[in-house]
Amino acid sequence: MNALTGYLRQLGTAVRFLLFATLVLGVAYPLAVFGVGQLIAPYQANGSILKDSAGAPAASALIAQAAADDAGAQNPRWFHARPSAVKWDPASSSASNLGPNDPKLLDAVAANRSAVAAAERVSENQVPADAVTASGSGLDPNISPAYARLQVPRVAAAQHLSNDTVMTLVNKNTTGGLEAFLGQPSVNVTALNIDLAAATASK
Repeated sequence: MNALTGYLRQLGTAVRFLLFATLVLGVAYPLAVFGVGQLIAPYQANGSILKDSAGAPAASALIAQAAADDAGAQNPRWFHARPSAVKWDPASSSASNLGPNDPKLLDAVAANRSAVAAAERVSENQVPADAVTASGSGLDPNISPAYARLQVPRVAAAQHLSNDTVMTLVNKNTTGGLEAFLGQPSVNVTALNIDLAAATASK
């Protein structure tokens, strides 16, 4: 009888531990991970496909879209992403593989800085670093808020919108809160241009 009582006591302890572990590891932990994902990585948690004003799939929020014409010239009507070593081709992903002291990289940065300064009608010392350097993937859709603000006057004039209207769209697509705390504030150019197209279409 004592042996049976001890066995039942051990069985009860094992069952209680199993229930506790199931609640913690099978319910609470997955919900916590899902909740954190919603806060800091909503695109990864919910999928990255963005929709246009008609509700049709338009682009992935994780991939930069080229704002250039067939000749390669940047279209002034849209916000521009960072330079890309793969010309924003989603079929490939690569950096330039040029070292920081490589003359080719220094020449490319100087050329990019001059082109951005001319396009935005500012001095070269006002051009942010991310406007002239490519990302590691060549497909990063995020730019700094400083680079986004620099483009506002050009985009507003080309789209026949007010600076305030365009700046509101920039602010809407700027990360904040926990996501910015874990990294740096950034503006998703792909999402921003989709919102810009909707604002232009609704005029």
